[in-house]
Amino acid sequence: MRVVIQRVNEAYVAIENKRKSAIGLGLVVLLGIEHNDTPEDADWLCAKLARLRIFADENGLMNHDIQTVGGSFIVVSQFTLHASTKKGNRPSYIRAARPEQAVPLYEHFVEKLKQTSGCDVFTGEFGAYMQVGLVNDGPVTILMDSAKKE
Repeated sequence: MRVVIQRVNEAYVAIENKRKSAIGLGLVVLLGIEHNDTPEDADWLCAKLARLRIFADENGLMNHDIQTVGGSFIVVSQFTLHASTKKGNRPSYIRAARPEQAVPLYEHFVEKLKQTSGCDVFTGEFGAYMQVGLVNDGPVTILMDSAKKE
């Protein structure tokens, strides 16, 4: 399971030009699910996200987690995070999980993130064509992969 995390001042997800979700301060989580991912991968990532200290304290240092600052999450499924660009110029998505496996893992991830963080967690819509708008704060953008738990 792979995530791209962006610290934001505000963000939204729109589908067919209608806003589905919007947050102020928080994290946008782009979630890519691979065919060999498990609920344990989701649990590990959710625990990391809930404790990730990337929000500024009173001295401007990244010492606060999302709960401390009263932030929210938007989780957006994004199979393109598993694109392979080794050959040619057209990415291959063969490593991305098929919907019958990915949807339950996506739903598990969202529920686990709510439980683990205690924060509001909003979503896009799995498989939909979405527009994601955000104001990246910092910018702070972090990549995490459950296959690299080191």
